[in-house]
Formats: sequence, structure tokens, C-alpha cells
Amino acid sequence: VTLATCNLNQWSLDFEGNLARTHQSCIQAKQAGASYRLGPELELCGYGCEDHFLEFDTFTHCWESLQTLLELGATDGLCCDFGMPVLHGGVRYNCRVICLD
Repeated sequence: VTLATCNLNQWSLDFEGNLARTHQSCIQAKQAGASYRLGPELELCGYGCEDHFLEFDTFTHCWESLQTLLELGATDGLCCDFGMPVLHGGVRYNCRVICLD
């Protein structure tokens, strides 16, 4: 099993840039023959969002980024572990979202 770990230069609330860097890391992981790709904590929104975690838009944009990654085929043949915030039952969580195909 080949594991790809990613240390990405993500920026807080730079959803487009973070998405592009995350997608590129998936491409590189596939090119390296990885079967599992582990991304950094809160990679889709950036780590230092602070009070922006109180805004629903932060969660919405992260789900939109994840949807785009799936539509681009980032997880086709690659188990991807993405870091993003998730709102569930009115509670905010710092989560790992694992996707394959």
C-alpha cells in the first residue's frame, strides 16, 4: 500500500486556492501510485478561520469544494482523507471526510 501525505500551503477562507491545491495533491498522489491520500487538518477552508466557523457560509463553501473534487474525479481510484469542518445537529466539528470513487 502506498500512502500519500500532503503538507499544503492552505490559506484561511481561500476556497478556490485551497481547492486547486487540494486537487493538485490528489493528482500527484495518483501519479505516485498511492492508494490512500491524507490531507491536512481543515484543508478545504484553511486552518485559521477563527470566528468564521460561526458562519454557515464556511461550511457551505467547504461542501461545495468537496463536491467539485468529486466531480473532477479526484477520488477516482484513490481513497482521499480530506480535512474540513462539518455542521451536524447544530454542532460544529473539525472532521475528516473520507471519499473513494
